[in-house]
Order: sequence, then structure tokens, then C-alpha cells
Amino acid sequence: MSWPALEEVLKGIPWAVVGAVATRHYMPERMTVDLDIVVRAEDMPEVRQRLASAGYQQTGELAIGGASWEGPDGEEVDVLEGRESWWEGALGEAAANRDPHGLPILPLPYLVFTKLRAGRVQDVADVTRMLGLADDARLARVRSFIAEEAPEDLDDLESLIELGQLETKPPRQNESGSV
Repeated sequence: MSWPALEEVLKGIPWAVVGAVATRHYMPERMTVDLDIVVRAEDMPEVRQRLASAGYQQTGELAIGGASWEGPDGEEVDVLEGRESWWEGALGEAAANRDPHGLPILPLPYLVFTKLRAGRVQDVADVTRMLGLADDARLARVRSFIAEEAPEDLDDLESLIELGQLETKPPRQNESGSV
């Protein structure tokens, strides 16, 4: 799937792709109808002005902070506001964490955390798939970030890692070749 080119529109403003489009950097792509991005809350007034100048029409406000937009070609973009202090570092890392199309993707620890906080069934499913496919180094970063930001969620995180690995790893065969 292709998404609107926001690089020029948002030039100089830290931003990252979140949501379903970001998950395709860590797992097989799934269908979605909109592009979700996040910017620092203090950059939101400038982002609104730039999107409007580029022909985007605001279609609504998001309950979680931010706004929904429709692009000149009908594409849907949700712009979320990152308010917590860790967003500065997350957006900085995203600038160097590009997908094959050049989009800045939120690094896995932050994406997992945001999806856990969203708490929707699809978000939990995304988390299990991403964690199930993650290597040990990425899992260590996720564990470290969750331990720092939400230590009460570590047991749940471990369960989601295990479920994801059960879902994404081929079953082990015994010596006779059966599962």
C-alpha cells in the first residue's frame, strides 16, 4: 500500500508513523485505511497549519489528542499528539528508523507501549505478532522500556511475547519427525 508523502509538508518537525502502517516494519502488513502519525504536542499548531496549506482538510478531533485529516487525493491521516517526555527520544530514533518507502517508523519499544496503552483487541494482536517475530536484541529493548515506563505491565508483556512466539514460530519436531 502507498501513503501520502508528508516529508516535505512536515520538514523540520519531528514525526513518526504509528499504528497499522508502522507495524508492517515489524510483521507482515495488514489492511488499514488510514495513516497514523505522531508529533510532539507543542508542534501540533504548526502541523495543522502546514497540512491545511498543503490542501488537507481537517475532518475531526481525536479524543486522545490530535486530529483527523483528509488529503487532496482522499487519503486519510490521523495526527496524534505525543505528550509524554519519552516522545522526544522516540521521534528522534524514528528519524533513523525508516521503512523501505522512507517513512520514519516508531521504534518497536515505543510502538509496543503505545499499542498496549490503546488496549484494543487489534492492538494486542499486533503486539503479539510483532513480539513473536522480534529477535532477542529487540525484545531486550522492549523489556527495558516497559520496565522503565510501566513495570506493572512486565508480566503481561512476557505473556504476549510467549503467545507471539507460539503463533509465529514453526512447531518443534521430535526425533521421529512428528510435532
